[in-house]
Amino acid sequence: MKILGLKKQFKYLYQPSAKKIEAVQVPNLQFAMIDGAIEKGSEPGKSPSFAEATQALYSLCYTLKFMLKKRKTNAFDYPVMPLEGLWWVEDGFFDITVKDNWFYTLMIMQPEIITKEIFEEAREQVRKKKGEGALLNKLRLAHFEEGMCVQTMHIGPYATEPATMDHMKEFMQENGLKDKVGPIGGKHHEIYISDPRKAAPDKMKTVLRHPVVKV
Repeated sequence: MKILGLKKQFKYLYQPSAKKIEAVQVPNLQFAMIDGAIEKGSEPGKSPSFAEATQALYSLCYTLKFMLKKRKTNAFDYPVMPLEGLWWVEDGFFDITVKDNWFYTLMIMQPEIITKEIFEEAREQVRKKKGEGALLNKLRLAHFEEGMCVQTMHIGPYATEPATMDHMKEFMQENGLKDKVGPIGGKHHEIYISDPRKAAPDKMKTVLRHPVVKV
């Protein structure tokens, strides 16, 4: 069985330092994805549709993992990578403190050995186990290339992210970079390293990443 060391290979993207802000070039990567929107008056942690989308995404990703691991020939094993969220608004500027107008793409990185055919086979296996579902049908396999970004590891609850974002913006200004999140079309990117159901709020780890352009 071949082992794919995705966490080691992409450590620079998923385990950045919490002590500094850095600029990175994010390559073209493959993801399982699903789109949605937060209900008015709600927020990600309380949104029923967000929870359902997350569950559907994980169900398919774990099915993919064990399908490849249990193959009689050419078997592969690899870790299920962290949940990621791209967040944006359709009108106006993205405000990290106002959450009920957010649209999102939830995604989990997939190794390149996952093809469209394998993806559809996994979808069918989930369908047989859990039945037909609208969200299951919305899952897709696609590539996403973020390009030049500024990122850091945020330690603490989600509510304290604005302070970390302020430091990221200072880094951008000092290094001649412009934040693409907003009218230019970039999206606020969070990577959930810690499970909020298990981790203490003050020790939660979340990678914060924004695409940038040189001024």
